[in-house]
Amino acid sequence: MISQALQHVNARIAQACAQAQRPGNAVTLLAVSKTFSAEAVISAIEAGQRDFGENYVQEGIEKIAQVASCCARRAISANALPIWHFIGPLQSNKARQVAQYFNWVHSIDRLKIAYRLSAYRPVHWPALNVCLQVNISQEATKSGFSANDVIVAAQEISQLPGLRLRGLMCIPQPTQKEAEQRYTFAQLRRIFELIRGKGLALDTLSMGMSNDFEAAILEGATIVRVGSAIFGKREGF
Repeated sequence: MISQALQHVNARIAQACAQAQRPGNAVTLLAVSKTFSAEAVISAIEAGQRDFGENYVQEGIEKIAQVASCCARRAISANALPIWHFIGPLQSNKARQVAQYFNWVHSIDRLKIAYRLSAYRPVHWPALNVCLQVNISQEATKSGFSANDVIVAAQEISQLPGLRLRGLMCIPQPTQKEAEQRYTFAQLRRIFELIRGKGLALDTLSMGMSNDFEAAILEGATIVRVGSAIFGKREGF
């Protein structure tokens, strides 16, 4: 059951926080609900989960509407309503929809996307929380700013209206070795601290997934993105 899986994941997070000598509330669990139904999201909400991540624009928008309708029918408290994070690759022609439906974007990988999101965020809405994706493993098949470019990009993006630059995100090359996992996450943390040293008030390190989030927490993650450990295996993945 989703509720039991959430309890297990939250227990793992708490244990990792204790090992890192960090408070238990230092890390936010982001439940990656891509390809799973609105009912699965509702089950997670009823079990106390609030933050959800989607990778695909159209699927995410449809799910947001379905979940909102379910929450209204079930009279779910406003304090328990979901916070929606877009975490997948974002094409510039989809920026308007993301800017108007999501609370967070973790995957800004180039300046053009940031400028589009800024232009399309309604001016009377709260700022869109954003993270810059860093290609920390320097993989040719992955998008993201280089370690050298992201510092300058962060300074520019932090000045854009309608956006609130919160931090950095990475999707490192998979490995089962904890030492290698920690080394990669530590690299992102060092870049994060360099940017903070430039006077930008970053507070978010979005790193770590189902198979490596404990290592990410040990290296300072503030958001971990967990899907299969909560919702189960995805069909076709």
